[in-house]
Amino acid sequence: MKRSKIQHHLSLFVSTLALATLLAPAGALAGDAAAGKTVYTVNCLSCHGETGKGDGPVGAVLQPPPRDFSVGEFMFDADKDGKTGSEADLTAVIAKGAGAFGGNQMMAAWGGMLSEDDIANVIAYIRTLKQ
Repeated sequence: MKRSKIQHHLSLFVSTLALATLLAPAGALAGDAAAGKTVYTVNCLSCHGETGKGDGPVGAVLQPPPRDFSVGEFMFDADKDGKTGSEADLTAVIAKGAGAFGGNQMMAAWGGMLSEDDIANVIAYIRTLKQ
């Protein structure tokens, strides 16, 4: 029995989507905000604060203060594409620290401590803090 054209196209679409997912570069897929909250709580909260306003217990005494994620604006164009706050920008700043891009040296470089997945997850969580 022949499959209908719709079934054929659906099967082709699902196969293509599965292949694209397998071949996607690391970090290309959106992170998991729930998992990112855990990473954020352990590693970022002390400076950026519980709600991401840059008012954590350590951040309260830093000058300049840590980035306020509740505003949803980002400073660095790490990938030099003319736009700030892309996934690539945030990934680079988290991995290499803000000092690598002319920012505050107090922003730690987390690349040696967090996996690519952890960084993608924390970016997904940070994006939920915008009010």
